[in-house]
Amino acid sequence: MGWNAYLARAKTSAGLVKGYSRLEGILTDFSTPKLASFDDAAALQFQALRAQRIRIGTMDLRIAAIALVHGYTVLSRNLVYFQQVPGLSVEDWTKP
Repeated sequence: MGWNAYLARAKTSAGLVKGYSRLEGILTDFSTPKLASFDDAAALQFQALRAQRIRIGTMDLRIAAIALVHGYTVLSRNLVYFQQVPGLSVEDWTKP
């Protein structure tokens, strides 16, 4: 059950406070940007990918390098290109 449904069903002030607190925590998590830098490790990974002659754009390849170094999943509607990168986890969340 989502927190909006929990709030709709809350019967007490304590339940409402708990529900809004949890909802606020979720919103805070999604509104605080978390950045992954193109650092030395990502630069090395990028060079390794370039050496493999993967045929995608430079910026996409940099994004892939950062994701690989940190073990992240890339969220993109552009699966055709990102799926060319060996070992890269990529998902399209716009499709049901």
